[in-house]
Amino acid sequence: MEEYKHRKLIISCFLAAAVVFFAVATTGCKGKEREKTAGRPEISGVTVSPVALSTVDDIYETTGTIKANTTSVVASRMMGVVTSVSVKEGDAVKAGQVLLIIDDREAAQRARASKMSVESARQNKDLAEKTWHRYKNLYNENALSRQEMDQVETQKKVAEAEYERIKAMDDESKTYMSFARITAPISGRVTEKRIDVGSMATPGMPLLILDGGGSSYIEASIDAGLGTKIKKGMPVEAQVETLVRPLVGKIRDVFPSVDPLSRTFIVKVDVGNTGIRSGLFARLRIPVGKRNTIIVPEKAIVQKGQLIGVYAVDSQGIVTYRLIRKGNSFSGGTEILSGLRVNDKIIIDGVEHVIDGGVIGGGKVK
Repeated sequence: MEEYKHRKLIISCFLAAAVVFFAVATTGCKGKEREKTAGRPEISGVTVSPVALSTVDDIYETTGTIKANTTSVVASRMMGVVTSVSVKEGDAVKAGQVLLIIDDREAAQRARASKMSVESARQNKDLAEKTWHRYKNLYNENALSRQEMDQVETQKKVAEAEYERIKAMDDESKTYMSFARITAPISGRVTEKRIDVGSMATPGMPLLILDGGGSSYIEASIDAGLGTKIKKGMPVEAQVETLVRPLVGKIRDVFPSVDPLSRTFIVKVDVGNTGIRSGLFARLRIPVGKRNTIIVPEKAIVQKGQLIGVYAVDSQGIVTYRLIRKGNSFSGGTEILSGLRVNDKIIIDGVEHVIDGGVIGGGKVK
């Protein structure tokens, strides 16, 4: 009995000591927590929210070049020295307007000689026809044989054929001479001038490039790995360097061949009649699927010089400036590629009241 009472007393003492130790330890921890937050400035008027995953469009970004749907390469059809250029880059031109002139003196001499040949052939044709009429009357009076009449008729036909041949050559010389005056095949704007006065023009040599204006498209290269995801008719957002607002277009052509060097293929994006000039740089954003990522409001992101970060709040309410790396922008905010994890708490409103190292006082948790 005495032994039982003794054991009971020992257990009671042990339990009492454990309670006292726990109380002392708890008081010590609370003291450390109070010590950790003591002296820190209190922050109020802010909104704290946990970080969560959001489902967004998986955007593929690439670059492209604006091109006009109608582009004309003006080339020479004759050889000669350029004597006059009446346009320069940026000039607007109308269809049929004279753009430049090539020395046509040689062509003019050919045309003059051809004109003289036509006149000579016409006279021979007229003489052959008059001779035929005379011989025809004699033949009707049985004064000529059939063979003699056939010879006169043949001479008449040969003279007529020779006249038509020389006349065709004269028309050709006139056409060739017209090549000296190079005119605009379409209405538009001169985007390139590749020749100056005194230079030699040769047949097929590009002299000017005309942009027909009107509707445009963007030509871009796409990674070959996206070949199964890029389809005709897909929507595309394009930011052009000279425009404030992005253009909205759609893919109209997908080239099947892949460049073996760059491992890319070409797409054409129709952007309609925007009035923008060809040759401008454009950045394309093409949605190719869905994915989960961290999105935070743009107003939660704070830039300090070259640093970009957000104000994170730990379990004791202490605020620290945490560096992040931004990704794409969406309607709900900005994607965070690194620096934050799911369930981290950040300040999303009232960042102007925040002091780095401060502690949340009257903060509102979402």
